[in-house]
Amino acid sequence: MTRLTRHALPALILPALLTMAACAPATSPAPTPLSNDPAAVHERVLALDTHLDTPMHFNRPGWSIAERQTFASHLTHVDIPRMREGGLDGGFFVVYTSQGPVDAAGYAAAARHAESRLASVERILREQREAMTLATRADDAARIAATGRRISYISIENSYPLGESVAGLADWYARGVRMAGPVHSRDNQFADSATGQNRWGGLSPLGRQWVAEMNRLGMVIDGSHSSDAALREMMALSSTPVILSHSGFKAIFDHRRNVDDALAREVAAQGGVIHINSVFLSRFNNSAARAPLYDQFDDIEHLTPEQQRRLAADWASLDRTERVNEGDFDLFMRALFHCLEVVGVDHCGIGADWDGGGGVAGLDDVAALPRITAALLARGYSEEDVGKIWSGNILRVMRQVEATAARR
Repeated sequence: MTRLTRHALPALILPALLTMAACAPATSPAPTPLSNDPAAVHERVLALDTHLDTPMHFNRPGWSIAERQTFASHLTHVDIPRMREGGLDGGFFVVYTSQGPVDAAGYAAAARHAESRLASVERILREQREAMTLATRADDAARIAATGRRISYISIENSYPLGESVAGLADWYARGVRMAGPVHSRDNQFADSATGQNRWGGLSPLGRQWVAEMNRLGMVIDGSHSSDAALREMMALSSTPVILSHSGFKAIFDHRRNVDDALAREVAAQGGVIHINSVFLSRFNNSAARAPLYDQFDDIEHLTPEQQRRLAADWASLDRTERVNEGDFDLFMRALFHCLEVVGVDHCGIGADWDGGGGVAGLDDVAALPRITAALLARGYSEEDVGKIWSGNILRVMRQVEATAARR
């Protein structure tokens, strides 16, 4: 073999290097940096609200979630056009049942109501399949959002319709329900309510079975509306974090529906999330003039379109002299900032109780949601932080719940 001298090597290598350089692709331009504009950030984050009471309107004659409305004209906070306008990618659509007698007749009536409400959610998802898609797993959220459709999880507010058995949870799960709370405004067969009479001192024996079955199935436990004792017992028994889907802080407004800082820290220590409500930020003013309107509103799915229009007009007229929720956007942000200061960015979220009594001045419906993102950014929170608050935290809990159920 011919031996190459060190003087001959450069003569051979240089042409090769020049050939390689000629064949190399041109340098790619630097990627355009992402805009820090609050509107752009809000558009990029995945935004979920954990408590949308909108299904109460699904059976209203003449009403459509596909049409843009206003609260003044239709007494609603949520529809598909306003979700798009406000950058709300989706959330948990609630099957709510008011608390009635804890007896066989009461259970039967509640079961019929819950079935009708759940069936209405299923119907709307079929009718609006080009705009809304059922989600049943945490990873569904990003996939559905990428299609431009709204993300539709289903939750249960008040497990009262189950009666004296937890077997019905499996049926709800099979139909797509992924979150439930045991109780609402009064004590029931499962638990004491935050606004109840402390019948059980926390959970009932059936309520403890309920927790075990929720864990087995892989459903998120929602402690909103539960008494402090019931919430603590759920956290002690549950193998997964317990969340509050729409709650507030006593430090902002001292009401039994809200939690104190110590209890919030207990929720966070277990991995849970407190989603800030726009109700009970201040006095809930259900005045003598408002009460008869609320009676009609609670039965709105049985009103004719003309009766609905009259109710909306009467409501708007009364709003000119008094509001149900006396707080405003700044007070809502005070509550959210308080949550962030007490438990940290990994344990706060948004659950404003839209279509269930929520909405305050300056945050009147879901079209206004970009204001929340802008306020968080102005306070110094990063885009990553904002993403956690809007959806990352609840999706993290869902993944823990799914993984725990899969190991059983």
